[in-house]
Amino acid sequence: MSVLDEILATKRDEVTVLHRPQTRDLLRRTALDAPPPRDFGGALRGASLAVIAEFKRRSPSKGELAPDLEPGPTAKAYAAGGAAAMSVLTDAEYFGGAIADLQAAKESTDLPVLRKDFTIEEIQVYETRAVGADAILLIVAAIPDDSVLADLHALAVDLGLSVLVEAHDAAEVERALAVGALIVGVNSRNLGDFSEDLGIGESLSSMIPASVVAVAESAVRSASDAQRMANAGFDAVLVGETLVRADDPTALVRELSAPTVRERR
Repeated sequence: MSVLDEILATKRDEVTVLHRPQTRDLLRRTALDAPPPRDFGGALRGASLAVIAEFKRRSPSKGELAPDLEPGPTAKAYAAGGAAAMSVLTDAEYFGGAIADLQAAKESTDLPVLRKDFTIEEIQVYETRAVGADAILLIVAAIPDDSVLADLHALAVDLGLSVLVEAHDAAEVERALAVGALIVGVNSRNLGDFSEDLGIGESLSSMIPASVVAVAESAVRSASDAQRMANAGFDAVLVGETLVRADDPTALVRELSAPTVRERR
């Protein structure tokens, strides 16, 4: 069993709680009545590389990263450096996150916030909108059924959420585009062994039309890595581990967002 399979098995167990009638109905009502979200997708468009600065305390591959990290001060540090948006891990079991982290981060700045979790069922989309997220992550590898992927994407859009659809190879990029994704992320991490290779992003960026926001995920650790992704035509980079471990995350965000994005054809 791969790490992703293990995470998804745990997530399926967790989601059963959301299907309790009272919980399900409350989440749906709250989602439908929620105030307008901040424009996550729009924040990623610009001449310079947009940085989606991530908040996470640990990961399955690296273990503890920053166990004492607090979302409010971290969000303010990212915003001060010019981050375009934030990503907040809300998975507790494997990443040490919580929905409260997302809410605290959003309350601390005006940045749009992506809920980063493993969404596999519709009720999680309602939950994401209900708790105040502006965007949701859909991982193609975690949703093997194209019709389910399309339904989750459509529901998220209907609720006003921006949707980052994450791919790891050419076939997954094609699946993401087939459901009408307006934001496509290319993750340079192999989900089987968690190895990283920025060459994956470079090889796949040309598949993403210029009308779609392209996000490079994982393995960006320096200004030179960010420049490499901007040269490949990515509109944004999502950076987590390096930022949460940085002595000066504000300065690092500023460095990462300096490159000019090469236009994709």
